[in-house]
Amino acid sequence: MGKEIVIGAVPVVVAFLVFIGVNVAPFIIAALILSFLFFFVTKQGGMSMAQKRTTVDVPKTTVKFNEIGGQERAKKELKEALDFLIHKDSLKEYGIRPLKGLLLTGPPGTGKTLMAKAAANYTNSAFVAASGSQFVEMYVGVGAQRVRDLFKEAKQKAEKNNQDTAIIFIDEIDVLGGKREGSQHREYDQTLNQLLTEMDGITTSEHPRVLMVAATNRADMLDDALLRPGRFDRQIVVDLPDMKARKQILEIHTKNKPLAADVDIEAVARDTFNFSGAQLESVTNEAAIYAFREESKEITNRHFSHAIDKVMMGEQTDRESTSEERERVANHELGHAIVSEVVRPDSVSQVSLRPRGQALGYVRQSPQQDRYLYTLENLEQQIMIALGGAVAEEMLYGGRSTGSRNDFEQALRLVNTIIDSGLSQLGIVKMDMVGKEALHEERQRILNELLDQTRAILRTYFPVFGHALNHLLREEVLNGDEFRVMLVEAQALPKKNNIEEIETHLMNA
Repeated sequence: MGKEIVIGAVPVVVAFLVFIGVNVAPFIIAALILSFLFFFVTKQGGMSMAQKRTTVDVPKTTVKFNEIGGQERAKKELKEALDFLIHKDSLKEYGIRPLKGLLLTGPPGTGKTLMAKAAANYTNSAFVAASGSQFVEMYVGVGAQRVRDLFKEAKQKAEKNNQDTAIIFIDEIDVLGGKREGSQHREYDQTLNQLLTEMDGITTSEHPRVLMVAATNRADMLDDALLRPGRFDRQIVVDLPDMKARKQILEIHTKNKPLAADVDIEAVARDTFNFSGAQLESVTNEAAIYAFREESKEITNRHFSHAIDKVMMGEQTDRESTSEERERVANHELGHAIVSEVVRPDSVSQVSLRPRGQALGYVRQSPQQDRYLYTLENLEQQIMIALGGAVAEEMLYGGRSTGSRNDFEQALRLVNTIIDSGLSQLGIVKMDMVGKEALHEERQRILNELLDQTRAILRTYFPVFGHALNHLLREEVLNGDEFRVMLVEAQALPKKNNIEEIETHLMNA
């Protein structure tokens, strides 16, 4: 309030002084000078405070490579690069230049930061860490100053601890080192230029020697100047763990947990296909939390099953559906499960009617082996599984519901993959160069053929719906082994091979 009074009073006073004949020019000039000095001091103070936050105080790391599950190839590549720091004298015999920078790339939660910490422990190096977002600042030149301070601190820390090497780790480097757009001048362009200069200044003969390690989920967004040899010499992919690696990670995170005799770590690893290391750690922690809630002395297989569902789908919701909706959702999920088990035997781990996240029900699949290369048959099978829910609704209720929307999106995405991979009748094509009408006709052909095959499978195993539905509505969960028994029993029952018989069966039920 006082500030507004002063601002309002100043013009009045100036006008009064002018009115009585006083020369106010010296007062106005003095006021302008004082305002400029005040603004300059305030800005410098803000810059100095920002610059004080340049570095991050990181305690001595104790992480070791054998404490990181899986990633054997990535760890081997990283260790080889680190050995250049340790055995620097023997490199001269081969004329090898020690690497200046290592870039760890891969999805979130795969252990990139852990590997950087393990690298510092492996080489007994001073370790300084920062995040890419710490270098983005509104004040011009502050980001570049932070880069200089980061390298300076790494060297000082190594000298203070009598260490020969120092490792600088920058996480999320894509924030700092993104592609530069033409001649547009931006503050973080200066920051990136300073980082490039500092990396060029790393020499193999200096003491202490500095190794730059960075991590990103989006290597494609980095500037080309940053990725050239002599800066980041080696890119190491830290990918999602495979079956063997998932088992190792789970064993590491369950060492200090009381597991029941029925817990099969290999089965848990199989059920967590495409999980990252962070998600696997969360599964073991959530399983322990479920056991704690029930005051159970041991963590059972049921706790792990609940934990996998929670990490995969989210927390169970209190959403209450009508009996008609529950029955429709149950039959929808059974349609997915039947097709999945027929085209990929032993793939169904669980059918659930418990709502989690946005899903009213779901089928959890556990592939017998990790797959990274897909044939036309594999893709068609996955499309049929996605269509199974909608086809089941058509057969049982005469129409579909909005619950099939995500299934159709997945099916269309897979159809586009078939066409784009040259596996369709269009042959090897580039989708941008094919007419929309031709693409639409090919998509419809593929979907119609697979819809017919899906209907044939569900007709053959139609008795499973009636048998499994009662169990699913009552228990809300149907595990894979129980479901497979029902499929075997259904083969011995009379088959209803046409829609009329199916509708009659439903009306009588």
